[in-house]
Amino acid sequence: MDRIKMDTTMKSEGTSGGRVVFLDWLRVIACFMVMAIHSSEPFYLGGEAPNVTFIANKWDAIWISLVESICRVCVPLFVMASSYLLFPLKRSTGEFFRRRLVRIFVPFVVWVCAYVWWFGDSWGKACFNFPDAGGHLWFVPMLLGLYLLMPLLSPWAEKVSERELRGWLILWLVTTTFPYLRRLWTAIYGEPPFGAVPYLYGECPWNMFGMFHYVSGFIGYMLLGFWFRRFVPELSWRRTIAAAVPLWLAGAVVMGGGFYFRIPEFPCSKPYAFAVDLEMSIEYCSVGVAIAVIAAFMLIRKIKADGAFYRRIVRPLSEASYGTYLLHMFVLLAVFDAVRPHCNTPATICVTAVTSYVLASAAGVLLRRIPFVGRFIVG
Repeated sequence: MDRIKMDTTMKSEGTSGGRVVFLDWLRVIACFMVMAIHSSEPFYLGGEAPNVTFIANKWDAIWISLVESICRVCVPLFVMASSYLLFPLKRSTGEFFRRRLVRIFVPFVVWVCAYVWWFGDSWGKACFNFPDAGGHLWFVPMLLGLYLLMPLLSPWAEKVSERELRGWLILWLVTTTFPYLRRLWTAIYGEPPFGAVPYLYGECPWNMFGMFHYVSGFIGYMLLGFWFRRFVPELSWRRTIAAAVPLWLAGAVVMGGGFYFRIPEFPCSKPYAFAVDLEMSIEYCSVGVAIAVIAAFMLIRKIKADGAFYRRIVRPLSEASYGTYLLHMFVLLAVFDAVRPHCNTPATICVTAVTSYVLASAAGVLLRRIPFVGRFIVG
């Protein structure tokens, strides 16, 4: 009965050629948001070592805060899209992993090698983690980690009740406040020993797996996508806007305000650790982002347009979105360097994001069409 219910839900939300239409729109929107974030990051990660955090003036800070507060939902939306389609598993564990190997892991390895070769990173480091020049590739090991969990959680997901799942999601939402609890800890008790982040609920120098470790992080977005598919009915546009707009605004205020008002002065020149701390309110698994993601998913879920523009533009871009994500830093860095001397901050962010998206998407679509090997390059 649950499987029939899920299949009925998928049909009610619109399909085209076996695809869920709104998820194609979601991937296109989220991919562009990634470009926008990466086009704004050089304005606060653009100093020379050791002062790699540099914000020139108040207006730069305002534009960075606006872009982050609107677009930071991008990565969680990708996770929710994967969960919406794949969880709980509909295939055997072996077949699921084989498909993910070809679709996700092999292109990841290809582009890790490309970034190491082009930017001269260490091959040795690339064997243990993503290369420095391909910092955005952190997303792939995280996603693969969620795929490793899906077979374990699928039997539970097949029979879980809405009330039980909602309880786990509430618990997860509590963990998204932990970046702020760590800040509160520091304000009250000072920095912990050994220069580590403040420890919470069982964490200590010899154990980083505290009480809430296994119910925190991106697994919440995986469960959130499943919750929307299984249990959340689609609302009318009026009710969707009434619920989603205040949620997104609340999340944006937490994200943008938490970023902007913690900048001590202008110009601001600080070590890299300051940028890490400054990003507390825009961490992907923090409460402001989580609230905004729920709103964004509600709104994008309402998109049903599947006409000629969808078939000719949106669907091909969506199908190539993973490859676009993998390769886009090759394009974006060059575009930013070319645009920055001639434009002010908002124009630089806008032109870099749009141009990078167009060029990287075109490359992704073309590479994907290469016979036999295209899927191994861009998924």
